[in-house]
Amino acid sequence: MSLGYVVRRILLFFVVVWAATTFIFFLPKMASGRDPVAERLGMMAASGGVDSASIAEMVAVYKQNFGLDQPLWKQYVTFIGNVVQLNFNYSLSMYPSKVIDLIFLALPWTIGLLTTTTLISFSLGSLLGGLLAWPRAPRFLSYLVPPLVTLSAVPYYLLGIIFIYLFAFLLKIFPLSGGSQIGTLPGLTFDYIVDILYHSMLPALSIVAAAVGFWTLGMRGMMVTTMGEDYITLAEAKGLSGSRIFFWYAMRNAILPQTTALALSLGTVLSGALLVEIIFRYPGMGSLLYRAVTGFDYFTIYGIVFFIIVTVGLTTLIVDLAYPLLDPRIRYSKA
Repeated sequence: MSLGYVVRRILLFFVVVWAATTFIFFLPKMASGRDPVAERLGMMAASGGVDSASIAEMVAVYKQNFGLDQPLWKQYVTFIGNVVQLNFNYSLSMYPSKVIDLIFLALPWTIGLLTTTTLISFSLGSLLGGLLAWPRAPRFLSYLVPPLVTLSAVPYYLLGIIFIYLFAFLLKIFPLSGGSQIGTLPGLTFDYIVDILYHSMLPALSIVAAAVGFWTLGMRGMMVTTMGEDYITLAEAKGLSGSRIFFWYAMRNAILPQTTALALSLGTVLSGALLVEIIFRYPGMGSLLYRAVTGFDYFTIYGIVFFIIVTVGLTTLIVDLAYPLLDPRIRYSKA
């Protein structure tokens, strides 16, 4: 891999992040024309939180504090400068908390849930897909195809609702919602860690159950194509063991398109995980985004969407640069 290609890919990553950040800044302003401060204070006045007679004065003060009384171009320049410093201003709905502080509180929950479920569903689905296409695999695995096809077509959040009804409402095996028991003080204790894992089982199960079918069907298709290649026939003619042919010749080559699909589908996986968090009231980025949307908290929405963009772009960049390590035949430099 040439140094020039790496530099170009890194520069492209920053260009994509800048373009997407610019888009999320201008889109709410062009689509709605609403005043987020006036809307938020209006909601507080309707619920009796502020005096409705002084809303106009409060709107003017809040606009000045948040910089919303400046021309649009100046707001954009200030916004880009603040984004570089990971400063997304104060939260409108949870003032005086800063957006970056709210994100850092919610981010570990989403990272833990999404990383675990993605690794489990990708690994398990790829292995099942490879075995379903392997001629020497046990026959009973073929009966897994219909349920896997069904699960791959069901959205994460719909499975979450079904699992809540079955396992939390009827069977009462898992809690209905939350990230830990109400009233439990956070800390690095064994009981608290077990409580977190217990509350995360049902959200994780809904994501894994919906995603494992997708990865299984994709890997099965790749393996069927790989099994007809000449190097598989040559490996069999040499008398290599079945496990070596399966893992080192078939799976190793079929996993490459699967890895690309993982990077491309990360946005879908992330959006589905956020919806699952909302359903289970899991204290992650999804719940934070839901509170921001319902509270017209544009600054928090900007911050969350920015982190999603950076996560998807950075993951795609890492997968692209790691491709030559997965397959030495791939070269990004001219011969």
